[in-house]
Amino acid sequence: MNYTCTRDNGISISASRAILAGIAPDGGLFLPEEFPDVSPDDIAKMLNMTYPERAAYMIGLFLTDFTGDELKAYTSAAYSESRFGEIPAPVIDIGGESVLELFHGPTSAFKDFALQLLPYLLTASAKKQGIRHKIAILAATSGDTGKAALEGFADVDGTCICVFYPYGGTSEIQRLQMTTQQGKNVLVTAVKGNFDDAQSGVKAIFTDRAFTDELKENGVRLSSANSINWGRLVPQVAYYFSAYCDMVNSGTVKFGDAINIAVPTGNFGNILAAYIAKLCGLPVKRFICASNRNNVLTDFIHSGTYDKNRPFYLTASPSMDILISSNLERLLYLLSGRNDAEVRGYMEALSKDGRYTVSQRLHSAITAEFACGFADDAKAAETIRRAFEQRRYLADPHTAVAIAVYEEYRRSTGDCTPSVIASTASPFKFSRSVLKALGRDASGSEFDLMNRLSDISGLAVPPRLATLRDMPERFTGCIEPADMKSFIRQGLVG
Repeated sequence: MNYTCTRDNGISISASRAILAGIAPDGGLFLPEEFPDVSPDDIAKMLNMTYPERAAYMIGLFLTDFTGDELKAYTSAAYSESRFGEIPAPVIDIGGESVLELFHGPTSAFKDFALQLLPYLLTASAKKQGIRHKIAILAATSGDTGKAALEGFADVDGTCICVFYPYGGTSEIQRLQMTTQQGKNVLVTAVKGNFDDAQSGVKAIFTDRAFTDELKENGVRLSSANSINWGRLVPQVAYYFSAYCDMVNSGTVKFGDAINIAVPTGNFGNILAAYIAKLCGLPVKRFICASNRNNVLTDFIHSGTYDKNRPFYLTASPSMDILISSNLERLLYLLSGRNDAEVRGYMEALSKDGRYTVSQRLHSAITAEFACGFADDAKAAETIRRAFEQRRYLADPHTAVAIAVYEEYRRSTGDCTPSVIASTASPFKFSRSVLKALGRDASGSEFDLMNRLSDISGLAVPPRLATLRDMPERFTGCIEPADMKSFIRQGLVG
């Protein structure tokens, strides 16, 4: 299986080359030239597999220049019990609704599913391509990607990693997870501005030929840990198939029947992975795209016009505080019939004017698949309180956004199709917001708040969050977006 580019159908490269590159030279994103066909018989085979076995099976359909034995070894190590617990991606019944919990990994966020595996894929890709350079991973983060990438790549031979996060734009626990990161090959800095400023800076670096050539001359080759990298997306496709298998096994859905999938999203990567799962054969009726107050995706799905020229809000769900949803480009490419010229025009308009309007045909194709909605902080808080009081389920602010939007979708449409809601982070990463939502005392240190939330809920604080209290901060700097190249040059080249 080869990969092409959303802005240039003339590109055709292997999976390992696409993973190494992260992003195409013109700024476009890689996608398979065709999707694998996962039949009902294939899904039936996965019903009795473990999670690592399901992941290896699904990922192997996309990464055909990796052997099955290689991928089984990688997924067994990445999703081991010591990292993810006995069941890495459990589906929980919360009283008529199913929640896919994706936060049981080492950093308590869904990004762990991709970023515990990506180091294996990336280093193996380098060997397959005969690359002897050090692989430098660049990542912009709105909260969770940074720590998950740092955790995955820390002290991995032949790699180094540099993470940029928006100053004041993460929760305090998310910030501490990054600034206390251990490892000889890690760099972290805050960036003045918001996530879009950091993400745009990283994408500009990848397309700066002079700078990337300079790094290569110094033995450094760039790659990405953001979801612009196909190696980030393909592991996420696997957990939607796994969730379906678990829902069948529990009797929540009859084998072969379709489900709905609701996802809280800002960069559109997690919900895009669900859509790709459908393209491969997963029975899905409807996707519910849930946004917070930064509801650029809601407005786009309703109107067909994407416009980032709007106020930017810092919310209680910071991983969704995004106005430029990079992975939407992949959806536009797929639903336009792989029309690279059309997509290129949209992206040029976004870069020049900050907005674009898709064709009526493309807009109709999007609304045929995706419903949408948004929940502000007040609505998310009310949902946290109600879910806990009525169902004894403790949700973080991102998950609460998805629950609220899904419930509104169900009320307004009457669609009672069995549904799964993606839960993307542990509530203990956002203890202050969750306690406020529950109407409880939210004063004190972040660690006092985690313990208080544990006492109230009866849930254990994830050990790696609790130990942050005693870890020294290593990275406390803050730079302008214009200084990102200098930061990389100094940190990676010296």
